[in-house]
Amino acid sequence: MAEEICFFAKDSIMIKPPKRSPALLRMVVVVFTLIFGTYICSICLKQTTMAKTSKYLNVEVIERPCHNYDIDRSQTPYVHYPKPKTFSRAECGCNPVRLFAILSMQRSGSGWFETLLNSHMNVSSNGEIFSVKDRRQNASSILRTLDTVYNLDFFTSASKDHCSAAVGFKWMLNQGLIQHHEEIVEYFNKKGVYVIFLFRRNLLRRMVSVLSNSYDRYAKLLNGTHKSHVHSHEEAGTLAKYKPEINTTLLITDLKRMEVSATEALEYFNSTRHMILYYEDIVRNRAKLVDVLEFLKLPEMDLSSRQVKIHNGPLQEHIKNWDDVNKTLSGTAYEKFLQADY
Repeated sequence: MAEEICFFAKDSIMIKPPKRSPALLRMVVVVFTLIFGTYICSICLKQTTMAKTSKYLNVEVIERPCHNYDIDRSQTPYVHYPKPKTFSRAECGCNPVRLFAILSMQRSGSGWFETLLNSHMNVSSNGEIFSVKDRRQNASSILRTLDTVYNLDFFTSASKDHCSAAVGFKWMLNQGLIQHHEEIVEYFNKKGVYVIFLFRRNLLRRMVSVLSNSYDRYAKLLNGTHKSHVHSHEEAGTLAKYKPEINTTLLITDLKRMEVSATEALEYFNSTRHMILYYEDIVRNRAKLVDVLEFLKLPEMDLSSRQVKIHNGPLQEHIKNWDDVNKTLSGTAYEKFLQADY
């Protein structure tokens, strides 16, 4: 581009610089912007990548919870996936477990009933765990023991904890159950425990069994060994030879007390998920056991027990002062107990 020369005076000459092209300036600005933008983006991208990497490295792996889509949603509060501290359930870790408790009174057939339940391959019932006083000293010790049992960390000869579908135990009414019923009911409802009441209709037969068992604790009729339950007819016959003498003066009072205890327990635990069974009904009709399996949501199986009944036949063969007992109960609400019921 030629320079333009302007003459302002005779002796002075001024040279005017050439005009710069606007297109060139624009191009310079654009290039600078692109370079600067690229630099900024590369820095941001690097920082983002590092942040993500750091985030992924610090993520804790959380165990995937167990889900059983075959279980109805309404049953969700009643199934559990225990994580025992004492062993690993391994491949059974996601097998849902239901919790249950058999509430009963001594010599009401609860031992026999529990062996029937334990013959089911998916049931683990731990026996009369609260017969040990330290476990029922107060509400705290009771709840602590319940947690141990239901977490599968309580071991007995009957335990089948590894792949159990139902775990529980039997609990006598006089073993802190009534005394601490408020805390226990709250716990049962919170955990969704299935409560099975097992009572005996004929309370006079229960009394005979209680007195006979108490006598054998000291007499030890079976070769110097006390046995509350037997597995042969010979052993049953030996124990049945003893005939207790019943105090007829207190007989009706004692029978009423037994009734009140059962009624009281039913009232206290009425809000729990429960069913009521009677020993005599199961003896007459084993189909009642199907109802129990349905209640616990367990597959139906044939249940069996090795235990043998001790006192068979009419009650008059097992009570020393039968005539006095018969006279005392005749004409009362308890007269029905005198008759054979199975």
